[in-house]
Amino acid sequence: MIHSSKLAYGMVLGDRYRIEQKLGSGGMSHVYLAHDLKLLGRSWAIKESVSAPSQFVNVADEAQMLITLSHPSLPRIVDFFEPDAEGFTYLVMDYIEGITLDQQFKKHPEYITASFIMRCADQLCEVLEYLHDREPPIVFRDMKPSNVMVTPMQDMRLIDFGIARNFKPEETEDTVKLGTVGFAAPEQYGSGQTDSRSDLYGLGALILYLATGGHYSEWMPGMEKFIRSDLPRGIIPVLRKMLQQRPIDRFQNATEAREAIRRAVQENTAPIYPNSFSSAVNMQQATMVVAVIGTASGTGTTHTAIAIAHYLARHGGGVALAEMNGVPGTFARIQSVAGGSSNPLDRKFQIQHVDYWRESARAEVVNLLGGSYRFLVLDLGCYKDNERLEEFLRSDIPIVVGSGAEWRYQDILKFAEQLQRHPQNKWHYCLPLATQEVTQRISKEMETQQVYALPWQPDPFDQHAQMDTALQTIFNSIIPAPIKRKKFRFSLR
Repeated sequence: MIHSSKLAYGMVLGDRYRIEQKLGSGGMSHVYLAHDLKLLGRSWAIKESVSAPSQFVNVADEAQMLITLSHPSLPRIVDFFEPDAEGFTYLVMDYIEGITLDQQFKKHPEYITASFIMRCADQLCEVLEYLHDREPPIVFRDMKPSNVMVTPMQDMRLIDFGIARNFKPEETEDTVKLGTVGFAAPEQYGSGQTDSRSDLYGLGALILYLATGGHYSEWMPGMEKFIRSDLPRGIIPVLRKMLQQRPIDRFQNATEAREAIRRAVQENTAPIYPNSFSSAVNMQQATMVVAVIGTASGTGTTHTAIAIAHYLARHGGGVALAEMNGVPGTFARIQSVAGGSSNPLDRKFQIQHVDYWRESARAEVVNLLGGSYRFLVLDLGCYKDNERLEEFLRSDIPIVVGSGAEWRYQDILKFAEQLQRHPQNKWHYCLPLATQEVTQRISKEMETQQVYALPWQPDPFDQHAQMDTALQTIFNSIIPAPIKRKKFRFSLR
């Protein structure tokens, strides 16, 4: 760093943002975590940049660019401080929980699975598609592992728009040559103006870097033998095309590239992206979303989500159960016991007419809504002010799972209090093993009749008369009485 920072722990920026810790540094900027003194409980990331007076417009341009963007894979800017007398400016934006892709690759290489790499390629291609479709198009110009955040739910977030620019068709080359060696397209070194195809080169370099264990980011003859064998072989010509030296020889837009990536996966194995389904369900019927979230760990959130999914499946139509709980592994264990595919790319398996989607990212869930399912059940895990709250709040039937124990019933009251700014009239509160006294007490304190005790059900895949009765109370307006089906039993293989 050429310049030291003016911020420090405990300082308050703009009479509102209290600095808590430094998150990172690079180039000409520092990034800090700050707590909002007006919106209690909210945290933000503050990017401090410093530049000469002649460069003040660059930071202002970045702020103006971010203000216009609205995409789940991009940070949202909420405040901007113009350059002070010393040239320091501050961008206040969403704090994205997680680590960079670079950190995950170096510290947790075991997480960089074939499935993860293909999901990374799809999600980043999708956000580039959004940026390039803007008017004028926005070219990111610095696609590299340290500029991608990986959330606890394994969603990708594109960060640091410090050198992004609007495409200007009247220019023949960039005024300033910027980019990261190893990931930047050839034209970023002076041979022409960068455009959307430059970002596709950068994405290809990033994926090749992951696919070769960090050894290569540039295509060379014989590169095929260095790409990990568990990736779809169809990804090889895709990467080769993305990494062509001349922009005219690459994919001409992100939509083309994304379609090629998906074809490579689908031709290799059962699709890891939910684009097409064979279920014979009424395609005109909108998918109803049931979101299940727990007030704390150990309350039985996943168990309840599974029971609900199989209850709904017994009433016909397609049901999908998506794992979005921040602790991947449970669905993988279920898949192995149930005899699902051992292919790491195949994250979909079926048990008794329920399609399980393990380790689901937000982008994939959006695609599920466009499929042939009548119901989509989301297992959101336990609430910790996490980013999955949006899925809970937007669902058709939000279900809160709390402990039925006498000494823990306050958890559900605290949960409702923390989220009191959100309408709660359609929320349903489920208490496994709760007594009638506890249920009545919570109903009275929360002034709602939508509190239900769930009976003991050791096998959530199986039909259970008392559980059916409890769930029928919740779903009585949308489904008929239960249909009995043959019991399901795991067969160990």
